[in-house]
Amino acid sequence: MDFEQNNNLSEPTQPQPSEPIPGVGQGGPPVKTARKRTGWRIFWGIILALSVMANIALFLMLMGVIALFATGPRGLLTEEVIRKGPRKNKIVVITVEGIIHSERAKDVYRQLKAARQDKRVKGLIVRVNSPGGTISGSDQIYKEILKYRQETGKPAVAFMQGVAASGGYYTSVACEKIIAEPTTITGSIGVISWYFVVQELLENKLGILPVVVKSGQKKDWPSSFEAPTEEQRKYLQDKLISPAFERFVKVVAEGRKSSLTEAEVRRLADGGIFGAQEARDEKLIDDIGYLDDAIELVKEIAKIDQARVVEYRKPFSLTGFLSYRKPNFLKIDRTTLYELSTPQILYLWSAY
Repeated sequence: MDFEQNNNLSEPTQPQPSEPIPGVGQGGPPVKTARKRTGWRIFWGIILALSVMANIALFLMLMGVIALFATGPRGLLTEEVIRKGPRKNKIVVITVEGIIHSERAKDVYRQLKAARQDKRVKGLIVRVNSPGGTISGSDQIYKEILKYRQETGKPAVAFMQGVAASGGYYTSVACEKIIAEPTTITGSIGVISWYFVVQELLENKLGILPVVVKSGQKKDWPSSFEAPTEEQRKYLQDKLISPAFERFVKVVAEGRKSSLTEAEVRRLADGGIFGAQEARDEKLIDDIGYLDDAIELVKEIAKIDQARVVEYRKPFSLTGFLSYRKPNFLKIDRTTLYELSTPQILYLWSAY
């Protein structure tokens, strides 16, 4: 009995796994690791939130910039300094460039308006590089330059570059003096009109017979559906060409009255062009020179010694940039047909 009990007691016992004690042995480190992980999570959460907020702010700023460039400040012009000088005395260069039309006239109007509102402006240089264009566009620019001179009493000098012919010359005589570069082509005092006659193409080639119903004989004169008769040519001459020509002659005679009589203007008004030297000899211009010569002349008339010379520019507009689309030359709509069939009465040097 005792032997059996001793044998039972002598048998080796297997060690029992013990419960981990918090903070002792293996139980301590997991608590510290959890705290460290929680801190990193909070840190990266803050970073992520700040990153999202920064991206939202940048996105809103980007949309604002796009909106600004898309619309552009309406009516606002920026100044670019082309000759340094004191800000209290400014000479503004107004640019008339390319084919003259109503939009070009509006652009010149905006420039003259800005110059009129700036009390530091002492005079203008109207830089012209244009073969002319529409009668109304040329006359609008001429009128606005005269209006500026009359309202402000400040000088305006025309400075011709490249080609300043027909409507380009028409606008120049609104200035009290005209200077042209040595290589300038000017003159071309006259009116031109043209339109297309498509009668043979429609009837003989395409088999299309136009039908015109009108209230009077002259209602469709001139017509692109038939060749003009002598009566129709005389009608156009009397109603369109002659009045526009007489207007041109009177404008030049008035603008150059200190140098030319109306009879002398009529002698020169055969539509011919003149080089700078010939134009000066015929007194169509006052002198030959460059931009700096025009600046000195304005300062002399305005009686100032120094001046800052600036030029107005339109601010960049994304809408304007994207509006320059590639034209579709094959598209012919009602407006295109009307423009092709209606005579264009122009102060334009057509060889341009």
